[in-house]
Amino acid sequence: MTAIVFVLRMAAREIRAAPRRLLLLTASIAIGVAALVAIGSFTDNLRDSVRGQARALLGADFALSSRRVFPRAAETVLDTIAAHGGTVARLTSFSGMAYVPRTSGTRLVQVAAVEGGYPFYGEIRTDPAAAWPELGRGGRVVVDPSLLTALSARVGDTLALGEARFVISGGIVSAPGNVGIRTAFGPRIYIAARDLPETRLLGFGARAEYEAFVRLAPGVSPQELAERYRPALLPERVRVRTVAEDQANLNDALGRLTGYLGLVGLIALLLGGIGVSSGVVVFIRQRLDTIAVLRCLGASAGRVLAIYATEAAAMGLAGSALGAAAGVLAQRLLPRLLAGLLPVDVQPVVSPAAVALGLGMGLWVALIFALIPLLAVRRVPPLAALRRDVEPEGRRWLDPRRLAAGAALAISVVILAQLQVGSWRKGAAFSAGVAVALLVLWGAAWLLIRAARRWLPAQWPYVWRQGLANLHRPANQTATVVLAIGFGAFLLGTLFLVQHNLLRTLRITGGPARPNLVLFDIQPDQVPVVDRVLVDGGYRVVGPVPIVPMRIQSIKGRPAMAAPADTLDAPDERAPGRRDNWAIRREYRSTYRDSLVASERLLEGRWWTRAAGPTQISVEREVATELGLGIGDEVVWDIQGVPLATRVASIREVDWARFEPNFFVVFAPGALESAPQTYVTLTRVETAAARGALQRRIAERLPNVTSVDLSSVQETLERLIDRVVLAIRFMALFTLGTGTLVLVGALATSRFQRIREGALLRTLGATRGQLFLIVLSEYLSLGLMAAVVALALAGVAGWALARYVFDGSFTLPVGPFAGIGAAVVLLTVAVGLANSREVLRRPPLEVLRAE
Repeated sequence: MTAIVFVLRMAAREIRAAPRRLLLLTASIAIGVAALVAIGSFTDNLRDSVRGQARALLGADFALSSRRVFPRAAETVLDTIAAHGGTVARLTSFSGMAYVPRTSGTRLVQVAAVEGGYPFYGEIRTDPAAAWPELGRGGRVVVDPSLLTALSARVGDTLALGEARFVISGGIVSAPGNVGIRTAFGPRIYIAARDLPETRLLGFGARAEYEAFVRLAPGVSPQELAERYRPALLPERVRVRTVAEDQANLNDALGRLTGYLGLVGLIALLLGGIGVSSGVVVFIRQRLDTIAVLRCLGASAGRVLAIYATEAAAMGLAGSALGAAAGVLAQRLLPRLLAGLLPVDVQPVVSPAAVALGLGMGLWVALIFALIPLLAVRRVPPLAALRRDVEPEGRRWLDPRRLAAGAALAISVVILAQLQVGSWRKGAAFSAGVAVALLVLWGAAWLLIRAARRWLPAQWPYVWRQGLANLHRPANQTATVVLAIGFGAFLLGTLFLVQHNLLRTLRITGGPARPNLVLFDIQPDQVPVVDRVLVDGGYRVVGPVPIVPMRIQSIKGRPAMAAPADTLDAPDERAPGRRDNWAIRREYRSTYRDSLVASERLLEGRWWTRAAGPTQISVEREVATELGLGIGDEVVWDIQGVPLATRVASIREVDWARFEPNFFVVFAPGALESAPQTYVTLTRVETAAARGALQRRIAERLPNVTSVDLSSVQETLERLIDRVVLAIRFMALFTLGTGTLVLVGALATSRFQRIREGALLRTLGATRGQLFLIVLSEYLSLGLMAAVVALALAGVAGWALARYVFDGSFTLPVGPFAGIGAAVVLLTVAVGLANSREVLRRPPLEVLRAE
């Protein structure tokens, strides 16, 4: 007990002796903990919201969905459930063109035709409130308020949809799961299912989704029903959904987002740990006399180590407590930053688990990062109190305790990363990436120190040589500064490059040759009308391109419905061993032509010649991989009930980012010309007003033809991406803030040494202007090194993410990227000059008298 009291008293005395320095290190830990607590609390609140609102999101206990009218097997299931007390509502969703005859303009809308009491749980609120209950009477439509704004319409106006006319009875105030991504291709509107035939929009070639929502009788388990009926419905391409499954899928998707945000916060905490480690190194150097005196008075090496470890623990605990309080406040901003992306309403409340985890992580990071430099106190002998300047400290790089502490640090980083992303593999990969980045930055700092020591040109002005010499002086903080500032700049640079390249793939401003308006669902007899409208308006026609809907009947002699898609055996080495439902059970919309287009590149096989047989096909690379297809393999297609056997002649790579008529499967001419088909045509219209006028003319003459303004879609997607990037940048600012604090702390640890050097230089005749240039040259070189290395790392990381994660091309925006580097340099110089004010202001006599 006496030993414990002694350790605690000595630790408290050491803290009181240097509160300012320890405050900076405490703040470094606090920022990282604040980021983690904010993300942790937000994640817990999000999961609670999903748990509480999952049933309202589905609107039922049990649901079926299909891309075609429900087959007999699905109707039998619904009849059986209804016979046992269940209640069924139906929803038919599709796209269409809507306009208000009283005003100009037209808009693509997402139509939902409602039948029954949907939703059974949750509610759709409208203004006025009576609009939704009255929808079932027919002849009415409830619209998203954005449509009223776009069409300059108001409640009471007539809305034209296909061949039908509806009275706008109200606007949607809120609807379950109504998130921004769903409105990227058009606002949502609701009509009664009884009015659906009047629109005449569900003819051949129309894409629609048919859903049935069921409220089960009390005591009936949705999961048991799903397990009972899914095997029979899966071959019919009918999807079964339950509240529990939707909740799990939503938690998984949102968990990935919050997990990666948490990794950004973890980086801030790790940077704080680096600051703690650096500060402890300098602190131990400054306390060597005290440590030696304690050893002379009989304190064992373990007890001295316990004193300073307790001090590090107290610092970590205080920083964690401050960070937890700040994180609780910061988490209130995240729902606002992600507004429009979340399918649930998130109420920010304090999460005890997140706070406890943040406290524990902050305390552990402070301890584990401080432990390696603290182990040096064991090697301070009692004689160092008298002979420190003569007897150098011994240093054993292969010290088993140092190696064990290093291993514990590496394992800790992996565990902390795993806690954020929930995967050991991803946690290890993240840790390896962080280690590589830090190693490169440390290597750059080491090279800078060696260059300043060995290759400093003698002909340079003295002030620059003196400033650069400071980079390798004893107790320099070069490595710490480059690591702290460089890693924050690396993270922000990588985020900027990813955002730039993602948005670049969405941009459709490619000159007069790049289409920005797509017209589809064109029937064969309407092709001349569409072409005439475009030509009369002076617009270039790209197409028409035929589209034939079809499904896979068999692959290499094995029926597609012989077994669940995810259990089909991989027949050769090309197959991945597990086939996804989307590839084998989806409806394909294929075309036929005799040549490649600009967005395609042949990878395997040969393109057909005019003499080739009509049964040859070319398959897109990813689909071929999913289906295990190679050159010469047979695929039998079901085309409106007619089987067609084909052979794979080639495999293509498709650039889906280009707005071309791209397809998964292309047929050789001669096989599909007589099949039922629709057409798609593309064109380019320069101004938004002209695009709106053209869409309106086509909607009035050909109501079934749907047109998509790609410029409007691009703007919506950019806004959604900007929301995600804003949230990530918000978390990245924690990292940059920690790096700045670590920089300030590193400079503060050598403050007295700098003041003393400045006083000596002033005594030898140096002016304040010369001292200013010395300080400027030092921090300018540090900032340049940190910026150059960080941006080089960011360029490599951005290229890798664009190429291998997002499957796109990579470009480097030189101007904005250089601006990030300049900002990093300015930040480093500004902080360095601000912390060197006393070096410039203190009179030499005052400093020398203090000696």
